[in-house]
Amino acid sequence: MKKIYAILGATGSIGKTLAKELTTAGHTVVAGVRNPAKAAGLDELIDTDIQEVDTDSWSSVDSFFGELNQRHGRLDGFAVCVGSILLKPAHLTTPEEFESVINKNLKPCCAAIRSSAKLMMKNGGSIVFVSSAAGRQGLPNHDAIAAAKAGIQGLTLSCAATYASYGIRVNCVAPGLVDSEMSQPIIQNAHSLKASQAMHPLGRIGRPSDVAQAIAWLLSSNQSWITGQIIGVDGGLANLVSKKR
Repeated sequence: MKKIYAILGATGSIGKTLAKELTTAGHTVVAGVRNPAKAAGLDELIDTDIQEVDTDSWSSVDSFFGELNQRHGRLDGFAVCVGSILLKPAHLTTPEEFESVINKNLKPCCAAIRSSAKLMMKNGGSIVFVSSAAGRQGLPNHDAIAAAKAGIQGLTLSCAATYASYGIRVNCVAPGLVDSEMSQPIIQNAHSLKASQAMHPLGRIGRPSDVAQAIAWLLSSNQSWITGQIIGVDGGLANLVSKKR
């Protein structure tokens, strides 16, 4: 059955790959983008409705889901694929940097479920947030980002409990380092890339498709008995010790 899915952060590497996964499967994707000029490729996908949204803004996210409801009349699920990376210890992190990390990672998830819950309470649906392995395992110099990503995991568990009686499933994927536009400053450095690969027991960093396919699987109504789960898509980073360290 054809579904209506929303993706916040649809121009990112994971979001764009997820949009392709979902539209290829025959669903309609409402792609939330901060900058429409960066939506190249999305407009080429069948059944994609591109809408501008500022995920740092409560009112903008409200407007996004309100417009979605007007255009499509229902919402079967959504994924929040926005985020940032900050590699700093706490004592070097400025208040402005910390607030930025919260605004770009945790706040969009809170804003999205706040704005969308009423649209999904009648017929149920599925929500997937994107956290990080840094929210599950202590990694040096990830202090602010780990706090934000762990917050997403806590939000996932609480919202899964809150909305289970309405048939709304809430889950989270927690990736390791992924080859994405956001991670380029890390992986373009040969030494950093080699160290990152060695941290992951499977010996490589992730691909956007690794994460997007997991999100699409969780969004699917075929997984109707899965909720409140934090699923590591991280090459073993959070739970295993790499022999290459």
